[in-house]
Amino acid sequence: MKVLISGSGVGGATLAHWLRRYGHDVTVVERAPAPRSGGQAIDVRGAALTVAARMGILERIRELRTTMRGMSMVDTDGNEIMRDEEGTLSAGRFDSPDLEIMRDDLTGILTEVSDAEHVYGDSIATLTQDGDVTFESGRRDRYDYIVGADGLHSVVRQLAFGDESQFVHHLGTYLSIFSADNFLGLDHWQTWFNEGEAGGALFSDRDSTQMRVNLGFRSEPIVYDHNDVGQQKRLVAERCQGVYEASRLLEAMRKADDFFFDSMAQVRMEHWTKGRVALLADAGYCASPLSGQGTSLAMVGAYVLAQELGRDSEPGFGRYEERMRPFVTANQALAFENPGQGASQESVQRAANAISLD
Repeated sequence: MKVLISGSGVGGATLAHWLRRYGHDVTVVERAPAPRSGGQAIDVRGAALTVAARMGILERIRELRTTMRGMSMVDTDGNEIMRDEEGTLSAGRFDSPDLEIMRDDLTGILTEVSDAEHVYGDSIATLTQDGDVTFESGRRDRYDYIVGADGLHSVVRQLAFGDESQFVHHLGTYLSIFSADNFLGLDHWQTWFNEGEAGGALFSDRDSTQMRVNLGFRSEPIVYDHNDVGQQKRLVAERCQGVYEASRLLEAMRKADDFFFDSMAQVRMEHWTKGRVALLADAGYCASPLSGQGTSLAMVGAYVLAQELGRDSEPGFGRYEERMRPFVTANQALAFENPGQGASQESVQRAANAISLD
């Protein structure tokens, strides 16, 4: 079969690998001009660890994991008010089997093994249920299946299912992520802080000269241009000017070339497939960073979708939805178990394994 995947993130790259393994002709189209750098620390958990092992990349992920030593909570003046050397808010307990890795490290591994044609700097402009696609570059082609793995503001979902306002549910918080010089000298450590409606976290990178910065704020839905980075940076600066190390962090943000900003939101849909079109990961069932399970949903969803399209019988999407629905429901629920603190380790592990991969 000839398959087009929109989006080269975790879900798109994983799906490309498995479809190529089944012998299909796969093209990945990505709006960004090159593989995206930066991003937050993400977790590979439960069933996703099994997917990684079957891909032959589990040891590589272990090699590049974050190896954090612990975390602190500090007040606005930097005074430590809590310290934990047994786990972190982002990854849970250190004695769990989960693997935390920086997003760009994981997508780099996945892209290396995807073995598919990648087209950067282009995007889908139009599509039909018959598989006809026009790209923004003007190129046209026809595909047996089209998969939207293009994130919370999916173009494929917009074209095939309708306006995102029907499906995207804001959870009350906005989050930015960017890289900065490690001017605090963090060493395999996380520093968390909160001031009123704003807060954030600082993570040391594998490169000790760099750190990843998360700055966010609570707010009702805001109307802004998702493609205007300058406007997004101004929003963060206005809302986060009173947080710990605000002046230096906001100055680093203004200079950052890997800045990302979006709302904490979930995507809830009755169906993720329509005709020859399917949605994968955040495009179809974003659980939000509050769940800690976005990466695992993407990898597992890609594996299941490839399995269903790769079966000897007439391929289709029905079993993909049937198998994934309970897994998605369990993992989306994690975002609401203990807002601000995260779901319990027991709940996370139960949800992370709530699917059969065979």
